[in-house]
Amino acid sequence: MKINGNEIRPGNIIEHNGSLWRAVKCNAVKPGKGGAFNQVELKDIRNGTKLNERFRASETVERVRLDQHEYTYLFAEDDMVTLMDSETFEQITVNKELIGEPAVFLQDGMVVTVESFEGEALSVSLPEHAVFQIVEADAVVKGQTQSSSYKPAVLENGVRVLVPPHIESGTRIVVNTSESTYVERAKD
Repeated sequence: MKINGNEIRPGNIIEHNGSLWRAVKCNAVKPGKGGAFNQVELKDIRNGTKLNERFRASETVERVRLDQHEYTYLFAEDDMVTLMDSETFEQITVNKELIGEPAVFLQDGMVVTVESFEGEALSVSLPEHAVFQIVEADAVVKGQTQSSSYKPAVLENGVRVLVPPHIESGTRIVVNTSESTYVERAKD
């Protein structure tokens, strides 16, 4: 689908210079002299390189739509993750790099979203929140109020997060998978 250069928005995927790019930041610039343009920070989907590009309103670019499909996480081996299509039971193996840092939050049976283009998996995103049990938490310091500082705790997968002082070892909590932060106590 062709769009004008001034219609590019953050999150859009465009085809430019023979590669697929995700628009990270967009800034509409209207200089006092000359025509307006859209200053766009692009990130290559495949290798992560960044590029700053100016697009005038008169230029057209090819906007690409990625296919999104849900898969169930099965297991990880070395740097590879095996996922299963929930409908066809077909299994695919992708590199952990497509997931990034949130890969530490993968759990058996977790449903993830795979974005692909022409059959090639480009990214894997986890659900925004996941529930984990705390296996180790520092003791509460007497006199420390609930609204003050957070204390460190270790989740069942070995990841360290900061939690409020009232959270103890053995408590199940909801964690934001993209930011590795405490959200709330899990409702059992």
